[in-house]
Amino acid sequence: MDYPIPSAKVKALRRSFDEGLLENIPLARYTSAHIGGPADFLIVVSSSDQLANAARTLWDMEIAFRVLGGGSNVLVADSGVRGVVMLNRANEFRFWEAAHGLRLEAESGAMLANIARRAVERGWTGLEWAVSIPGTLGGAITENAGAYNGDMAGVLEVADILQRNGDVEHWPVDRLEYAYRDSWLKRHPGQAVVLRATLRMEPATLEETNAKMNVFVAQRKLTQPAGASMGSMFKNPPGDYAGRLIEAAGLKGTSSGGAQISPRHGNYFINLGDATAADVWSLIQIAREQVANQFGVALELEVELLGDWESMKSNAVQTQGGGAA
Repeated sequence: MDYPIPSAKVKALRRSFDEGLLENIPLARYTSAHIGGPADFLIVVSSSDQLANAARTLWDMEIAFRVLGGGSNVLVADSGVRGVVMLNRANEFRFWEAAHGLRLEAESGAMLANIARRAVERGWTGLEWAVSIPGTLGGAITENAGAYNGDMAGVLEVADILQRNGDVEHWPVDRLEYAYRDSWLKRHPGQAVVLRATLRMEPATLEETNAKMNVFVAQRKLTQPAGASMGSMFKNPPGDYAGRLIEAAGLKGTSSGGAQISPRHGNYFINLGDATAADVWSLIQIAREQVANQFGVALELEVELLGDWESMKSNAVQTQGGGAA
């Protein structure tokens, strides 16, 4: 649960960031689902150096913060986020041919789909699976994002990680302790910040990379809905698919307020225009309850909840007898 920043620290925060500190900023405009209440404070950074300096300053002041990239894979509470949200717009990247192979280096705020398409345009292979994935490189590294049998664990060589003590360490892929849609970073929020990363690429031809990309793009358009969403709502349970279970439970097309479980793909929850986080939360509980009752499977959220969710979870326990994350 988030807590308001004490007034004495608020004064120090304003002194430290001056005009760079934005207050009471709605986060819906910065999320892919266009859902979410205001952040008490918002800081926008446009380079990895600014990101590191801001993080060091906030840690020194003992002020908790959350880094927000492309705003996918998150559901922000209607009440918003207490404290500081750092909007990561550090997006520089470069390609080079190293002695040991082709490499792509990018700052953590670079959009994953953008750098993937730029790799395809060079005839470099390894990221075609990512050309339609929303979100930033930093978020993808934290989540171990993936699709079509590819993921970050398979392409990441090293990540520059800022520690709470202010030092920057170069983490090889093994240090991130990757698992399915999981990593050390995800399991230890607030303990480190991804600044930039180097990815391993392989040589191919433009025809080969374009062909591979086009297959993935066509498959995504065929199976996944357009419109405002958070991406995949639940992790796939072992040996099965969350979308299949939700569809088998008869829930595709189910609505709550302005939110809907997509008629095209059961694991995508769509904002029809005026959805609230509470609307989405209601659908989450319906999906979990029905899948558990019918198939005995407990669906685990892939989407991260930001803000104050404790009261909403308590209400879910009281009204449904459980099912809260």
